[in-house]
Amino acid sequence: MEIRLAKNYGFCFGVKRAINIAQNAPGAFTIGPLIHNNEEILRLKNNYNVETLGSVEEAQGIKKAIIRTHGIQKEDLERLKKIGVEIIDATCPFVTKPQKICEEMSAQGYTIIIFGDKNHPEVKGVKSYSLHESVHVVLSIEEIKEINIGKKAALVSQTTRNINEFLKIVDFLVKTCAEVRVFNTICNATFENQDAARELAMNTDIVIVIGGKNSSNTKQLYGIVKEYCKDSFLVENDKELNSSWFTGKKICGITAGASTPDWIIEKIIEKIRKIKV
Repeated sequence: MEIRLAKNYGFCFGVKRAINIAQNAPGAFTIGPLIHNNEEILRLKNNYNVETLGSVEEAQGIKKAIIRTHGIQKEDLERLKKIGVEIIDATCPFVTKPQKICEEMSAQGYTIIIFGDKNHPEVKGVKSYSLHESVHVVLSIEEIKEINIGKKAALVSQTTRNINEFLKIVDFLVKTCAEVRVFNTICNATFENQDAARELAMNTDIVIVIGGKNSSNTKQLYGIVKEYCKDSFLVENDKELNSSWFTGKKICGITAGASTPDWIIEKIIEKIRKIKV
């Protein structure tokens, strides 16, 4: 069976930067998971003694706190400063961008629309930077219709969302509001990985998407490849592979989320190569 890798996959700039920061701060604590990959979080814990805290409330008494790639809520950052913890900021620069936009546009009186998952830590963090309460998180046009937007709206996106869905929101707002400020805050790595995954899925019999099941960008990749290749599967590690998936398959495509390290990808490829089809 032939194995093909997507043209773009795996660790993005923000994740590489965060991992490097954590490895250079042994004994530190991250506020929430540093990235959405359980295997890599465990590696950092075992090799660098980097522990994960569930909330800011648990930070009392610690010396160093790493802010995760997805960022944290503004009020939580202020609380860390007040208790005197040394703050090491590993927030992805692509995430701090919509935070700043949200703050600046709300100060100018714009209703803030965030295209994303309201339960995702990145989105919660971005939303917290609004200086007023007219800030709304949506995933569809149907959800926007329930909002009293007003005349002025500013739109940002969760960094890992699908560009085509984002453009649908843009189109609706332009037709609805007198003034719309659109900020495309979807990161380049997301574009490149999604386009590469789509192309891969069109030319393979089976696709394995590797990444954390709590990772937004990984789930986006899985949704895209599933649309073009019905025999697509999302796995976090090599133990989740099922040899029956590969029966009769000639070409296996592999892609990975932005929080997936090379060592996990290589381990899975090695196991696939040993499967008899």
